[in-house]
Amino acid sequence: MDSLIQSFLDALSTERGYSRHTCRAYRKDLNEFADFLIKNDLMPAFGDKKGVRFQPEAVTAIAIRGYLGYLYNKKNKKSTMARKLSAIRSFFKYIVKHGQVENNPADAVVTPKQEKPIPTYLPIDDVFSLLDSIQTGSVLSSRNRAIFETLYSSGIRVSELAGLDLKDVDFASGTIRVMGKGSKERIVPIGEKAAQAIRAYRQNLEAALMQKTGKTTSPEQGPLFLNKNYTRLSARSIARILDQIAKACGISVPVSPHALRHTFATHMLDAGADLRVVQELLGHKSLSTTQKYTHVSIDRLMETYDKAHPRK
Repeated sequence: MDSLIQSFLDALSTERGYSRHTCRAYRKDLNEFADFLIKNDLMPAFGDKKGVRFQPEAVTAIAIRGYLGYLYNKKNKKSTMARKLSAIRSFFKYIVKHGQVENNPADAVVTPKQEKPIPTYLPIDDVFSLLDSIQTGSVLSSRNRAIFETLYSSGIRVSELAGLDLKDVDFASGTIRVMGKGSKERIVPIGEKAAQAIRAYRQNLEAALMQKTGKTTSPEQGPLFLNKNYTRLSARSIARILDQIAKACGISVPVSPHALRHTFATHMLDAGADLRVVQELLGHKSLSTTQKYTHVSIDRLMETYDKAHPRK
């Protein structure tokens, strides 16, 4: 089964463009599922009992439902249960396709109904306060301003922003080229404030590099955003920097790069942007994924009610 799982993960990577992080998560989910089956005598095991040596033809829909029940009792979120079931379903779909088993037992298992929480987002005034609070007197501070102006201006994922190279920015057209999930490329517009912030940061960076090393970076190559060691800034570092800035700014709710993505989508839709246009900008495969941003704040709801209802 080791070879089957590895073949499945290789297919995810090469054929569907899944990232190493996603493939690692799939492997973990499949290993945990196999461990459950073996420990509960739901399937005969052979070799060691580390969770990957099992017989797939012995897996039943009842066994998978039992696994979901086990996850539920362990207080797993429904979203987590759905993700793990998706990994199991995808794996069996792959081995059915390659003749290892005849049927996919996961097809007979219903995906747990998902909660639909309203995404966390910031009001416009809070976003402006956050961005305007970032000073630009140093290379790092001007970099931080450029990072978060770009996130809010474009709505791209933090992983997409961390992966940007300087050549991906087209200042003439006011767009950036983004490599999204599944290695799908898209062109996203950015506002003038974001473009100005990027220019200012790169000018400060070039001056600092010239002073330190006597050399500058090539204008066409290399990462767009660098850390203090002049290597690519990671998504985790970006999240940490934003958290520090938000706390210093006095914003009480947790703020993450993904919250800025939620904020971008919410503000665009509130201002009348077409849902399908926002879907394209966000790089969503399904329109239903974008529809969660069509919520309305309670303040706007009450304001509309007060203005429109004849008997308050």
